[in-house]
Amino acid sequence: MSAGTTDAGTGGPTARTGTPSGTTTAPGRRGIVLGPVGLAWRPRVLWYTVGAIGAVLVLVVLGVAIGSTWIAPATVVRSLLGLETGPDAFIVQTLRLPRVLTGALVGLTLGVAGALTQTFTRNPLGTPDIIGVTSGASVGAVAAIVLGGGTYSVSSVVLGGGIPVAATIGALAAAFAVYGLGWRGGVQSYRLVLVGIGVSATLDAVTSYLLVRAKITVAAAAAQWLVGSLSSTSWSSVWPLLVVAAVAVPLALATSAALGIGQLGDEVATGVGLAVQRHRLIVIVLAVVLTAAAVAAAGPVGFVAFVVPQIGLRLAGTNRPPLLLAGALGAVLVLAADLLARSAFPWQVPVGIITTVIGAPYLIWLLIRHRKEMSR
Repeated sequence: MSAGTTDAGTGGPTARTGTPSGTTTAPGRRGIVLGPVGLAWRPRVLWYTVGAIGAVLVLVVLGVAIGSTWIAPATVVRSLLGLETGPDAFIVQTLRLPRVLTGALVGLTLGVAGALTQTFTRNPLGTPDIIGVTSGASVGAVAAIVLGGGTYSVSSVVLGGGIPVAATIGALAAAFAVYGLGWRGGVQSYRLVLVGIGVSATLDAVTSYLLVRAKITVAAAAAQWLVGSLSSTSWSSVWPLLVVAAVAVPLALATSAALGIGQLGDEVATGVGLAVQRHRLIVIVLAVVLTAAAVAAAGPVGFVAFVVPQIGLRLAGTNRPPLLLAGALGAVLVLAADLLARSAFPWQVPVGIITTVIGAPYLIWLLIRHRKEMSR
């Protein structure tokens, strides 16, 4: 029986024939094969992913425990399991848990979206922040806020869907504008990044115009949202984001093998039977939906989609960012930044400011490093 396995770390195919169903024996890889279905992984990627998920769970408990009223972690765990009643349970389940879950889901979706776009463009700068997707989602969401009178609730301004639908429409429009403008018999990563920077600047100007034309109270509400904040989140923010993550993240993981093949170049990928343009369209749509959901819930939390895939790439030692590891690291970054923003300052600092302070120096370092490599 023949079966193909896919490396979860590299996404590359591993040809293997004559091996019965069971545990794989390819060097450096482990996995299982059930008939035509194969799942392989690198132990290093697996253990880093498990460790990142463990860190997420710890940060969730700490994020719920720390606040104006300290709640013991044991009480937090009992409340999460439904074993606690009284004021502490109310604080945990109603007041603090939605914010923490939203932060974790925002980090997860942005991390996976960033890994998808960086792999698809084969460029560490090819993230939703850089290529215009985040700016498009911001334009749509700000338009919904302005037209909706400055509220964060779901309104009837855009197909009855309010901010989530508006953000998705804006992100899709920006993504396809960048893809169309960057097309010259194909799409090259450097052209996509350059076009994306231009589209982002244009969309940021549109956002500024909307803020200038809005009433002062509406503009203030939109400006607070544009910083990237978890302060206004509630259970109504969690559920749409959770649904998107539950659907889009598994679909993104299912593209892992094709992403690995795409790293070999368009000609090779086409030669082995991959429908390159259709695959790219699927990846773009998944990245846009994930980004739009995160932006709709918490605003444009900067640099998460840029930083965590590169951290995952270096931890895993693979040739592209592992999707699940990037998502878990994204949740770690957002939760840790929100915890720092709430506890290290006498006032609450928006989480987007903390992630930007972390991510901007990394971007500068990456550009300097790339320039040195190009000059050799």
